[in-house]
Amino acid sequence: MNTFSAPKGTYDLLPPSSAVYLAIRERLSAPLRRSGYGYIETPVFEDIKLFSRGVGESTDIVSKEMYSLTTKGGDELGLRPEGTASVVRATLQANLHKLGNLPVKLWYSGSFYRYERAQKGRYRQFAQIGAEAIGAEDPALDAELIILADDAFRSLGLTNYQLLVNSLGDKECRPVYRTALVDFLAGLDLDEDTRRRAEINPLRVLDDKRQSVQDQLVDAPMLRDYLCEACKAYDEQVRALLTAAGVAFVDDPKLVRGLDYYTRTTFEFVHGGLGAQSAIGGGGRYDGLSEMLGGPALPSVGWGLGVDRTFLAMEAEGIVLELPATTSVYAVALGEEAKNVLFGKVTELRRAGIATDLAFGVKTIKNAMKSADRSGARFALVAGDRDLAAGVVQLKDMTTGEQTPVELEALVTTLKEKQL
Repeated sequence: MNTFSAPKGTYDLLPPSSAVYLAIRERLSAPLRRSGYGYIETPVFEDIKLFSRGVGESTDIVSKEMYSLTTKGGDELGLRPEGTASVVRATLQANLHKLGNLPVKLWYSGSFYRYERAQKGRYRQFAQIGAEAIGAEDPALDAELIILADDAFRSLGLTNYQLLVNSLGDKECRPVYRTALVDFLAGLDLDEDTRRRAEINPLRVLDDKRQSVQDQLVDAPMLRDYLCEACKAYDEQVRALLTAAGVAFVDDPKLVRGLDYYTRTTFEFVHGGLGAQSAIGGGGRYDGLSEMLGGPALPSVGWGLGVDRTFLAMEAEGIVLELPATTSVYAVALGEEAKNVLFGKVTELRRAGIATDLAFGVKTIKNAMKSADRSGARFALVAGDRDLAAGVVQLKDMTTGEQTPVELEALVTTLKEKQL
């Protein structure tokens, strides 16, 4: 008989690794929750034009990697390949930018989808923690988000990574650079698909990972040489704030990232232990995205941090998180009558906030105690008919092996006193 498998490019998140993933999500989002960012969830599918317009038709994400579907009513939808466009759409739809002080600061956690060649660190369904600050143009806001991301990675013990920083200019200075880049690209030996991409957005070519293309870009004009005075000053202020906060970074004049909506500040965190799929997070400023989606001018900045990639980065550095056991107390009943009594006590302990499990099924005392040991519980509750007749259960310390009788009525109080 054939069994089903997870689709190519996906994986099942199972214990004990799943506990680590939950801890990663918690720590990546913790700096945001301390900094005024509210939680948002958006649908996993949206009108496909939201992504083609917002992310950019010239990007591989839209042109090659996006999952699309047609509803029975004929609507064209796309599974979200990234989070920013959806968050801006939700902000505009709910008029969050009109409700109070700007910026609107939001964070999210969820799965995203891209149809690409499956390999370690690059999945067709992947998890991210994201943050967006919508409606303010302030270098301190760019610096804040970069610092929060750096703090998040460091809270997990990561050290073998670099922060790459660049400025992409704005609507004043980028057109001048675009003309210079187009002239340069016209003289290169590029395939038809790359030339088409260059016509839509020539900066996309700088992001091409093929060595044959990169070799031809050695003498390409650098955007930083074309920045207007306002963009230069903005970029210098972001960098000064990062330096003052003790966040090290590397200047990368070719960093453009894979999305069309970025302006001015753009950045990426890359890890030294992940090979080709080295990015563990990144983002930038996107001052024109709101207008692209039909809204008012809302200059904004944000990032996404990869949960899957962060997990692999921690593995590469040999980092093991100290996580509490999921079970504090494990109950073992000797006989059916004892099981009925212990089942009631297990329910009572859980309601009192103590993580408790019970040996289910027919098990010998030997196998039941092995289960108690595998659970990671600090204590085992063991009771047979003779114990219950005396109104007690045996409380066994799983570390020392010491076993003491505890009155049934005092069980919850006794365990709470042990700070469970």
